[in-house]
Amino acid sequence: MRFFQLLARPFVAFVERYYPDPFVFVVLLSLLTFLLSVLLADASPELALTAWGDGLPGLLAFTTQICITLLTAHALAHTDKVQDLLRRIGNIPNNPAGAYALVVFSAGIGSLIAWSLGLIVGATVAKEVAKQCAKRGIRLHYPLLVASAYAGFVIWHMGYSSSAGLFVATAGHSLEAEMGIVPITETVFTLHNGVLALITLATITVICPLMRPPEQELVEIDPALLKEQTQATAAAVSRKTLGRRLDGMRPLTLILGAGLLGYIGYSLYTKGFHLNLNLVNWSFLAAGLLLARSPLHYVQLINNASSTIGPVLIQYPFYAGILGMMQGTGLASIISDWFTSIASAQSLGFFAFLSAGLVNLFIPSGGGQWAVQGPIFIEAAQNLGVEPSIIVLAVAYGDQWTNMIQPFWTIPLLAIAGLHMRQIMGYTFVIFLVTMFLFGGGLLLWGAGW
Repeated sequence: MRFFQLLARPFVAFVERYYPDPFVFVVLLSLLTFLLSVLLADASPELALTAWGDGLPGLLAFTTQICITLLTAHALAHTDKVQDLLRRIGNIPNNPAGAYALVVFSAGIGSLIAWSLGLIVGATVAKEVAKQCAKRGIRLHYPLLVASAYAGFVIWHMGYSSSAGLFVATAGHSLEAEMGIVPITETVFTLHNGVLALITLATITVICPLMRPPEQELVEIDPALLKEQTQATAAAVSRKTLGRRLDGMRPLTLILGAGLLGYIGYSLYTKGFHLNLNLVNWSFLAAGLLLARSPLHYVQLINNASSTIGPVLIQYPFYAGILGMMQGTGLASIISDWFTSIASAQSLGFFAFLSAGLVNLFIPSGGGQWAVQGPIFIEAAQNLGVEPSIIVLAVAYGDQWTNMIQPFWTIPLLAIAGLHMRQIMGYTFVIFLVTMFLFGGGLLLWGAGW
């Protein structure tokens, strides 16, 4: 235990002192990308600026999808039934180690189902565990508890919502002529990927409790967060007018939720099992509607969730601008080409992983990142005789890996948990180091034929 305490300490101090706010982070990344485009890619300042500006609206559709995900998942997590379940979960741990482990494991399982679910589940479970443990006198370091929730997110790309895996499994994708259609049974649902995901989840479940600081340094949950949240209610709806009676009629939300579930079921029945962000969103929306007390209650839940989306709305266009600049000036190709130039058939997957991890710092989007790097590494795979599925997984692993030091995806989690990014990312730096060896080692073993 002492080793991981000491390992985490300098990273905690570094992040608290030097890490900027996520919005400042994206501004600095934009400036750095501009300089690299001019210096490394020999792009003119005018070209780099134009590519940046043209790229700003490039991810607006995806931004909308993300915001709907966060709104509907947050609303679902705060319905009465789910809150009751969370309270029961929060009462499970009997000691601090069990509390941290439970949060990591819950977030990891949620992330394997859907990346958005992992973030929301992790944050809500962490907050509820902290509440229930505080009531029972179990002292916890709340920043580490929330960091544990974010640590579970490190395996999201190995699960059902893997952007790269779903992309290449879809007929008509942009690289179909070069690599064909790669079913998810050859990427996400392989024994290699499944075993590595379980090993990673087990490892971080053990490590997070070991980073717990000494008793005198514990920062417990803010007492203001311990107050029971006033549940949105339709109890005050008057029965005197037809409009107000309709506001409180639960059958209306039940009908709408059942309609969404019917559509999802029919889509899966007619098209076979497939999963994309839209279906995940409609699933969250349907479940929230079915569990809400009334239409007015659901609207109130959505209003309560709105604080989670503001930073996403303002920041993601700038990440789209970075993506546009890296594509438009050829900077992304230069980075990827350098890694492919030093790779062999055995190490290509490993270098694709490192390259994806680097690019993810600039483009925290699994789909956008695959669009940038996929063509380069697939061409290298064909030249070296490497299976395309290895490249798909390698880019996916790199994307999820450096999320542990990229603050963007902490935004929705911290909006629920009530902390600042600087309070948790020192601990996720340790997870970043540990998973580098797990993911990189796994890819080197696969490349060697294990």
